[in-house]
Amino acid sequence: MSATQDNRAESLEDAVTRQAEAALEKVAAARAGIGTVIFGQKQVVEETLVTLIAGGHGLLVGVPGLAKTKLVETLGTVLGLDARRVQFTPDLMPADILGSEIMEESQDGKRAFRFVRGPIFAQLLMADEINRASPRTQSALLQSMQEYHVTVAGERHDLPRPFHVLATQNPLEQEGTYPLPEAQLDRFLMQIDVLYPDRAAEKRILIETTGEVEAKPRAVMTADDLAATQRLVRRLPVGDRIVEAILDIVRAARPGEGDAAITKHIAWGPGPRAAQALMLASRARALVDGRLSPSLDDIRALATPVLKHRMALTFAARAEGETIGGVIKRLVERIG
Repeated sequence: MSATQDNRAESLEDAVTRQAEAALEKVAAARAGIGTVIFGQKQVVEETLVTLIAGGHGLLVGVPGLAKTKLVETLGTVLGLDARRVQFTPDLMPADILGSEIMEESQDGKRAFRFVRGPIFAQLLMADEINRASPRTQSALLQSMQEYHVTVAGERHDLPRPFHVLATQNPLEQEGTYPLPEAQLDRFLMQIDVLYPDRAAEKRILIETTGEVEAKPRAVMTADDLAATQRLVRRLPVGDRIVEAILDIVRAARPGEGDAAITKHIAWGPGPRAAQALMLASRARALVDGRLSPSLDDIRALATPVLKHRMALTFAARAEGETIGGVIKRLVERIG
C-alpha cells in the first residue's frame, strides 16, 4: 500500500473516530435529558433509546399509568423529532392514519384529487393501544414499518426519515381487542415491558410531579443527528464471537434445531429478522453505554426483548407453566 493510500485510510479512520465521539456525547446527553423527566424506568428508557438508535420500532407493553405516553413524548422532544400520537380505537379506519384523497375544484371549474396526509407522516408516531384497532387498520401500519412508504389509491407516498413507530399495549384488559398478527409483531425491533417503579423511584415521582413546577424536556439532538447516529451504528465493528453468539441463540430457539429439552416447548421460533434485530440492537446498546463495540453482556441483556414477541410456546408447555422469558433465559445461559 502506498503512502497516499495509508494517509487516506488514516484520515477515514480519524473521521469515523471523531464522528463516534460526537455521537457518544449526544447520546449521553439524550439519555440524561430523558432522565430529568422519566424516573425509575432505567431499563425501559435504555431499551427504547436503543430501539430508536438502531433504527427500529418498539412495542411498549404495560398497564395504564406507567408513563408510556410521557416517555414517547419526551423522546420526541429530546431527539428533536416531529412526533404525533394516534389513539387506536375499534372504529379507527386506515384512512385516519394514512390519509386520503379529496376532490377539489379550481376557480376555472377543473376538478382534481389532492392527497391529504394523515398522522403517519411524522418522524415518530405513537400508536396508543394499538391492539384496540381492527386488523384492517393495524395492517395499514405494516407497509410503512417495513418499507417506509405508504400506497394510497395506487400512488406511493414516502414517509419522513427517520421514521419510527412506538406502539403501546395494555396486557390486562383484552376484551374488545385484536391481537397483533405475527407478521406485524416481527416488524417491531423489541417488545419493551414497562413494569411498576420501585419504591424510591415512585417517591421521587410523587414529589416531583405534584408540585407547582414540573420538569420539561428539551431538545439535545436533531433528526439529522439521529440519522447520522443510526448510520454510525451500522459501521461499528462486531467480533466473530458476538456474531456466533447471536446465531447460537436465534437458531437454538427454533424447533428441531436446538437442545431438544428446550425446543420441545417451542411451537415456532424467530426468523433471520430476529438475528438482524439482535445485531443492530447490541451495537446501539454499546453506543448508549459509551462503547464502540458490543459485548456478550449486550446480547444477554437484549435477547429477551428482541426474541419474546417472535416466539410461541406449545399448548403443552403453557399447561406446564413454562414462559417465553424462562425459555429464552435458558438459551442465553448456554452462550457462557
